[in-house]
Amino acid sequence: MKRATRFRIQPGWKILLTDMDINPVDVLKLGGLPADLFSRPEASMSTAEYFALWRGVEMAAGQRELPILLGEAISVEAFDPALFAALCSPNLNMALSRLHEFKRLIGPMNLAVDITNTSTTVAIDCVGYKAEIPSSLGAMEMVFFTQLARLATRAHIVPAQVQFIHAPMDPAPYTRYFGMQVQVGGCYQISFTAEDAQRPFLTENSALWDFFEPDLKLRLSDLESEADTAQRVKSALLEMLPRGESSIEETARQLAMSKRTLQRRLGCQGANFQDILKQTRKELAQHYLANSMLPPGEISFLLGFQDTNSFTRAFSNWTGQTPIQYRGAAIHP
Repeated sequence: MKRATRFRIQPGWKILLTDMDINPVDVLKLGGLPADLFSRPEASMSTAEYFALWRGVEMAAGQRELPILLGEAISVEAFDPALFAALCSPNLNMALSRLHEFKRLIGPMNLAVDITNTSTTVAIDCVGYKAEIPSSLGAMEMVFFTQLARLATRAHIVPAQVQFIHAPMDPAPYTRYFGMQVQVGGCYQISFTAEDAQRPFLTENSALWDFFEPDLKLRLSDLESEADTAQRVKSALLEMLPRGESSIEETARQLAMSKRTLQRRLGCQGANFQDILKQTRKELAQHYLANSMLPPGEISFLLGFQDTNSFTRAFSNWTGQTPIQYRGAAIHP
């Protein structure tokens, strides 16, 4: 399953922070993020930036219990399309199943949902993040699932079990919120009885789900297609370079997409066009020098350089050797 490497910043972030009495400007500053991040059109975050933002929220919250604070502030207005899709579900089981499918569009986390005849359990873990999931983030997810169930059913649902990796410093607020004591185990997970998991959502709205589903499916489809965009760019360049073509505009045309779409898809992979162009030229140059007797002048032409000197300078920057030196070492290792 392809994982996103960048995540859209939804307007709900600012609403949620404001409702928590936290200044969004302070959050960005404390997280070491650009001051205009929330106001950028189509803004997105990398995995590292996602956790930097969360650290900023933690610091801005001060001594307050952030997960509980967030749980009390969660409202429909702060939901993004994927969360709205969950709220439109007929019950908690379907909501969690939809979140399992679309969570990778929201943040770098994975949901494992286990539905049985007696209970429904959901566990979370981080994706693309080497460190342990931040305690407050893990706790917040457990609070969110509980709040989702309560918000959608308008019933004070009490989980059957709540498990954190680490015991909270002050367990009392969590005991009050969940209506039960938090246990400690190997992962962050929460369970609901089958009765509560099947309790009808008063917020069920199939028409609204029909509205959101195509966009969410399209975003998932885009995510899958982005998996091979860098390779497609490289393949296009292999055909274009001998013709003296190496621009991103021509590459986008060859791939039947706009320049903007190409840049966005590469960005989602953490790649950019110039890096792929440089790497493709380097690999081709090394191949020509090691496996043919083509002179550097012809190789520079085949790589789309305007002259031999430009090629020689570029190759020296890539490898620390001139083309002649590289060829000599390849022929006489």
